[in-house]
Amino acid sequence: MFHDSTLLRKVAMARLGVNIDHVATLRQARGGHEPDPIAASVLADLGGADGLVVHLREDRRHIQERDLNLLRDVVPSALNLEMAADDATAKIALRVRPDKVTLVPERRQELTTEGGLAVTEHRKRLTTVIRLFHDAQIPVSLFIDPDRRQIRAAHKVGADAVELHTGTYANSRHPQEIRKEVEALVQGARLAQQLGLEVNAGHGLTYHNIHRLTGIAEIVEFNIGHSIISRAVLVGLERAVRDMRALIPSSLRS
Repeated sequence: MFHDSTLLRKVAMARLGVNIDHVATLRQARGGHEPDPIAASVLADLGGADGLVVHLREDRRHIQERDLNLLRDVVPSALNLEMAADDATAKIALRVRPDKVTLVPERRQELTTEGGLAVTEHRKRLTTVIRLFHDAQIPVSLFIDPDRRQIRAAHKVGADAVELHTGTYANSRHPQEIRKEVEALVQGARLAQQLGLEVNAGHGLTYHNIHRLTGIAEIVEFNIGHSIISRAVLVGLERAVRDMRALIPSSLRS
C-alpha cells in the first residue's frame, strides 16, 4: 500500500475538494468554449479549495482530455481524478499523473454516479489497477458505500483511502432516516480509519446538510461539486467556494 503522498497525512483538519465537472457540462451543452473549467479551477483555488476534482468519463460528457492536461499544469492545489477502473482511462491517468485517483462505478445511462463501487465483486480487477497506480507512486481512493464489507474489501485490495458515498444521507428526508444514515457514516468512517485508510466523503452534500457530517473526526476531506457550482451561478464561484469552506469548523481546518 502506498502511503507517501502528503494527501494521505493524518492531520487534524478537513479539506475541501471542489468538483468542477458541471462547469464543463455547461460548456458541452453548447459545444463551445465557455465556461472554461480551467478558469473555474483558478477561482475555486482563490476561494479556498484545497483540491480540484474532475471525472474523466468514458463518454466524455463533461471533462475532456484537453481539460485534464491543462489542469495538471495550472492547478496549484491537489488534483483528484475520478475514473472507472478501465485500461484506457488508466493509461491517460498514468500520463497526466494526478495527485490522487478515485475509482468510481460508471454507467453510461446514469445522470451522475449512483452508489459506491462493489469492491467485493471486483477484487481482482481493482487489485490490478491499484497496483498499477502504486507502481507510479499515485495514491488510490475507492468511492464506496459506508458498508463494512466494502470497507474491509477496500483495505484488502490495497486502497490508500475510501470516499464514503453520502448520497443516501443527502437524499434522506425523515429525521429517523437521517439519523440512521449519519450513524452508518460514523461507523464506516471509524472502521476505515482503524484499518489505516484515509476517510473522505462526498456526493449530494450541500450548504444545508454538510453540518451533520463535519463533526465526524475521521473524515479528512469533503468533495463537493453540484451544490457549489449551483450557488456560483448566483454569487460567483470564488464566493461559493468560500461560503462552503466556512461551513467546515475552524477546529478541523489548518
